[in-house]
Amino acid sequence: MVIDLIIKKELDGFSARVPSIKGWETWAENEDKAIDKILDMTEFYLKIPKNKVLVDKARKEDDEIIYKLVFDKNVL
Repeated sequence: MVIDLIIKKELDGFSARVPSIKGWETWAENEDKAIDKILDMTEFYLKIPKNKVLVDKARKEDDEIIYKLVFDKNVL
């Protein structure tokens, strides 16, 4: 399964959101921590271990960086 993760530079840090899953939004003081918080959500809600999720930087558009989260939803 592949889902988009969008990271946006804000005035006070970085916001992260997964547009395809309602409510999956977070904020952190740096980009790496924002990604890690989204991976924590993936582990908690989807029961997919963080080490089983590939984070692939796809592209940059204006002030947003789009990543692809790639994982096997049948990993359990």
